[in-house]
Parts: sequence; structure tokens; C-alpha cells
Amino acid sequence: MSESKKMTLFSRLKNSVERWPERPALAWVDEDPINYEQLYSRVEEISLFLKKRGILAEDRIAILSENCPNWGISYFAITSLGAIAVPILPEFHQNEIVHILRHSGAKAIFVSKRYYDKIDGQKFDNLQIRILIDNFSIIPSQTTKEKLLRLLDEGKTEFARLKRSALQFAGLKSNLVKEDNIAAIVYTSGTTGHSKGVKLTHKNIVSNALNTLQIQKVDENDKLLSILPLAHTYECTIGFLIPIFQGASIYYLKKPPSSSVLLPAMQKIKPTMMLTVPLIIEKIFNLKVLPSINANFFSRILYHVPAFRRLFHRIAGKKLMRSFGGKLHFFGIGGALLCPEVERFLREAKFPYSIGYGLTETSPLIAGSDVKHTRFRSTGYVIPGMEVKINDPDPETGLGEIMVKGVSVMKGYYHDPEKTSEVFTEDGYFRTGDLGILEKNYLFIKGRLKNTIIGANGENIYPEEIEAVINENEIVMESIVYQQESKLIARLHLNYEVLDIEQKKHNYSETKMNKRIQNILAEIRSSVNHKLAKNSRIAKIIEQPNPFEKTPTNKIKRYLYRV
Repeated sequence: MSESKKMTLFSRLKNSVERWPERPALAWVDEDPINYEQLYSRVEEISLFLKKRGILAEDRIAILSENCPNWGISYFAITSLGAIAVPILPEFHQNEIVHILRHSGAKAIFVSKRYYDKIDGQKFDNLQIRILIDNFSIIPSQTTKEKLLRLLDEGKTEFARLKRSALQFAGLKSNLVKEDNIAAIVYTSGTTGHSKGVKLTHKNIVSNALNTLQIQKVDENDKLLSILPLAHTYECTIGFLIPIFQGASIYYLKKPPSSSVLLPAMQKIKPTMMLTVPLIIEKIFNLKVLPSINANFFSRILYHVPAFRRLFHRIAGKKLMRSFGGKLHFFGIGGALLCPEVERFLREAKFPYSIGYGLTETSPLIAGSDVKHTRFRSTGYVIPGMEVKINDPDPETGLGEIMVKGVSVMKGYYHDPEKTSEVFTEDGYFRTGDLGILEKNYLFIKGRLKNTIIGANGENIYPEEIEAVINENEIVMESIVYQQESKLIARLHLNYEVLDIEQKKHNYSETKMNKRIQNILAEIRSSVNHKLAKNSRIAKIIEQPNPFEKTPTNKIKRYLYRV
């Protein structure tokens, strides 16, 4: 097999370097990018440094950092050596991070100064090397975060900077890394609160990237602005590896992607592609698009007329496109279900969106499409290399658990053969735990199997479908539905920006405002129940004053709110 066709991460990087050596690869938004030749050189440098420090094939090396160019360099350096990357989501609680480092037996860690406190003072039996990812310097043992920051501010040389001249370059031998070798162990944090280490091979990851490219083109002229955590497989494969394999450029923010940071960055970079999660675009719709339409009495009334609604959406879509820099041709959405009202806006606005579906266990994409072939409420069609079937489908609706088989499916959970055997069928299908319908190769996701509620008459009730109806109300930001004492309860987080404006406008007292909110909740319950089947009607609505606690991919941690 030729080097360019090998399904290992290093081989694909090397192929890109040979084709586009001078093209920009990775950069901070406000800094000059490093090109592909420089990226390759730095990957080789760090790989050889790790090898010199005793890192061997199959050793686990963790990465705990915000998105940055050095994250990608570290990831390629680890996997090019034949070691195993353990990307850790920075938003994980310290206890979970400590558990991951101990469970994986990580021998080294690349950690940023921002998140160093999450391992500061902790004892690990296997962790021998700590590398500051900000500048690739060695962190001496017993260094506290306070001392780390002080030494960095003082520019002290106590940190052994990695000098190119100090290394003997013999070149990395990519033939030592096999396609079926484990490239990464990715720890998931789901809505059930249990993290598992997903083992992904080089072939799993690379094949998923290449098969995704069959449905959506990416080339060396594309620019991506990365705002989702690289430690999640969604962003790592689709927002990092695919662009690198195709010679594209990726830009990172030095601050969290608030509107004050994101909007100027998009005007400067003018990205052609972006990845996001539903929560982000739903917030834009609820806090920017709808208020602008409802600001005028006549437009608020006309908005309920389909022809005028489409016109308003088209105008808002053009404005949104300009705010994103005006060059966007692909806006990928994944990680959770998108509100129907928001998807309708994107379609009618002719905004170049696409919804995808996948899991960490599938490297990740299972289904998706380019912007021209989206279908309303569908997550796209099954991508090449993946085989999907619906297990025990309902004879009337076709609804059942989504099961998948293919080259991108994981090898199992790390140190957990029991859990691994539970999620695979005898004929090799992976049980996703998601409920869906497959129509002419297009997937329609309905919710999680574990979230299904059994009604009084034994019928299945899918809370995600009820939540979609609730979330259509412009005053609702997000919601969850669960069962309590055989009754359906909805918990709602409202749009408090709109409510604050209303309170100031009418000079409501706190008592009167609280009564107003209770009336709103009663109106929502009445309106929603009018749209639902009798067995799915809400018995009670509870206000959730604070935003729901979420996983790093912005899925609500449902288990925290069930009584």
C-alpha cells in the first residue's frame, strides 16, 4: 500500500504536507498561521522529544487544553509515535479528569496553564511527564499553578524549552504505526453521568474522515473557525482532521466564543465553514432574530402568515450571513436535536446549514449531508462505509433503536469488556441507544431509548418530541420533560432577557413579575397540551431559573433533574 493511501493519521498529514507545504494550516485569529511544512516539522520535533523521554508505542498521553494550534500539534505528535492520545474535555469536573488520568494510566500530559489547576496537587502513579502546551516546556514536579504562572510571568528558564538543535532528527517511521493500532481513547460524558473510554483506531478515525468527504467537499481554499472543544470527536474528526487532510486552514479563538469575541473574529477570518451545536444557533434565533421581528407590532402580526414569515426569515438570513463574514458555504450542526422552529428558519432563510448525526463510538459521523440535500427534521443520509438498521421497528411508525455497523465503529471501551459486550450484538452491530426512523436512507432521530417514558396504558412517550413543541414558544430557551408519580412534568428555562425588558417597560414589582411568569407557564402548558396527544399532555410545568447543567457538548444532564 502506498504511503498516501494508508489509513494512519501521520500518513494523511504527510500527504497534506507534500501537496500543500506553503498553505496556512493552524493559527490564532489574531496571529500569523503556521503552514503545513512548519506543522509537520513541529509534530516531528515533539514526537522525537517524547520518544527521547521514554514514551513508547501504546503509552497513553493525555491532552488537557482549550483549543489552540498546539493542541493539534500535540495530537499528531502522540499518534505519529504510535502512542495513544487521551483528549480530555476541559469542562469536565476535576474529579472526572483525575479519574480519566488514573483509569487510562496516562504516562504524560500536555496541559495548558488555564487548566493546570485541575491536576495541581493530585497524585498519579503513572504520570511521569507534564508538558505545558502553551509553549511546549517541561513543568518540573511539585509545581503549583501559582508557581507556574509566576515563573511564566518572570520569564524564568526553569522550564526546559524544547530546542530543535537539542534533538537528533532521524525522521519518523510511519510504517511502525498500523491502521488497526489504537490512536485515541476518548472519554465520553453523557446525560446519564457515566464516562467511558472509547477506543478508536487510526483506521476508525481516518476512514470516517474520508467517507465524510464523499458527502461534503473541503479543499485547500477553505477556512474554518473552530469554536467547539477539540477533545470531542465531532470537532476533532470533522473540524480538525478533515480540514488538515484537505489542506484547509483552521483558526482558533483565545477567549470563549461570546458574541463580542466571535463576531469580530468572523469579520476578520471570513470563514467558509463552521461547526456548531444546536444551542448556539438556537440562542442566536431566540435572542437576535425573533426580537428583531417582534419589535414592530405589524411584523409581529404578519409573522404568523407563512408568506410573510418566509420573507422575514430571508431578510434575517442575509443579515446573519453578513455577521458570519459573508463567505460561509457550510454550517454544520450536530451533537443534539435542533428545535424545529429554528431549522425552519434556517431553511427559509436559505442559510447553508447541514445537520449530522454520530457518536464518539463511531468516530463520529453516521449520517449527514451537504447543504443541498438536507431534509427537514432529518440528520441526513447514512454516509458511505456505514450500515444502519432499525432494530425491532414499530409496525406503524417504523420507530426503533438505531444500530450501526462499519469501518468507523470503535473497538470497544477501555478496560470495560462487560460494557463493550452490552453494546454489540452477536452479528456485530453497535447499539446506539438512540431512537429513529430510516426512510430512503435518511435518518430521523426521535430521542434516546433511555429517556423513553412508559405511559399509564403502557404506551411509549418520547420526551424529546414534547420538548420540541414546548421549545417552539419564543419565551422558552430550553426544557426537559420527565415522569413523576405517573405524571408528565416539564421544567422550563425562560428567555429572561425578554422578561427583564417587559418588567422595566411596565415597571412591574417583583411580586407582580413572579405572578406574570406563573401566568406565562400556565399559558404555555395550555398551548402545548392543545397540540399533543392525550397520553403526552403535561400535568405540571416548573420554572428552571438557572440554565440547565450540561455536558461539554451542551446536552442537558437529565439525571440531575429527575426526582
